[in-house]
Amino acid sequence: MTTLPVFSGDERQRAKAMLAAKVASMMGRKLEEGDWSEVYCKAKGIPEQGWSNLSIDINHEGLGVEFKMLRVGNLNGKTIRSVCGTTRMHPSATRSIRIGDLDAPAGEAMADVLAQYAALLENRTNQVKAKSKGDSADMRTGWLLWETDLREFLYFEERMLKPNPSDYYALWNQTPPRSARKPSKSLWIYEKNTKAKKFSVTTSAGIKIQPYFNVPPPDDPNIAFFRVQSEEYDEDTINLWIAAQTASQLKNRIGNLTKEAMSNAIAVAARNKQQSKASEIRDQDMAVAIPVSRGSFNLLSSHWEGVNDEHLVQQLIHSLDY
Repeated sequence: MTTLPVFSGDERQRAKAMLAAKVASMMGRKLEEGDWSEVYCKAKGIPEQGWSNLSIDINHEGLGVEFKMLRVGNLNGKTIRSVCGTTRMHPSATRSIRIGDLDAPAGEAMADVLAQYAALLENRTNQVKAKSKGDSADMRTGWLLWETDLREFLYFEERMLKPNPSDYYALWNQTPPRSARKPSKSLWIYEKNTKAKKFSVTTSAGIKIQPYFNVPPPDDPNIAFFRVQSEEYDEDTINLWIAAQTASQLKNRIGNLTKEAMSNAIAVAARNKQQSKASEIRDQDMAVAIPVSRGSFNLLSSHWEGVNDEHLVQQLIHSLDY
């Protein structure tokens, strides 16, 4: 695989601060496709287009990007970098596929499926060309992976290529029925040269293509890592990422946002612990990193239950004002 350059240095920093603000405002809700699309567009200065299942996610001046998002669970305390160099399966590339005859030979079914998929990609390429001044299209797939607690994310892009059926072979796989369920049948598609599985086409509960993709190694210069919650800055410093308006409230309350001031505030608040519900965040564009000592962070996180850094700091402020 060959990854493609995505963010400049400034764009990457903006994306991190905006993603941190987005997580702060979510208060534990599920990450949705539109969340990342908004962050991506704002970081790169692209007009927001809104997310849709019916068209390509980014179509701007010859750039076409289709976002694919995948939550990575069961990291057992490891960083999200631990998934680098592995192969993952995405639950769906598209549902706009039909299989006319489930009893057809695997090779025939594969050729039909890949032709439909190639036609879909060609249609999206034409959409991008139509909005390009030079009738060009830089077509990409953008992969966003994140861990369950929304603390760490990684993102990379690779060239969007139409599959050539002659490069693949296929086998039917039938799964025996479980209890009262009917047996399920899938079309497994493999790359001839590498023998690696590249697609699994399900036929039960709706036909969809499930692509397999490779996560680049952690030293790939085009992969972007974002730690946007409880970020370890150095051996004794943890950065809390909170909304700008919350940072302003905190500064008004304790005078400044130095590590020393935060550590003192946490110590005082811990003696007057008050739980509070999360408040709505109005400004969602940028987040602010607030340094605390590791000991103070441990005190904060052990005294208050919070869905994210923002919630913890809101409860800190509430306890100081009580």
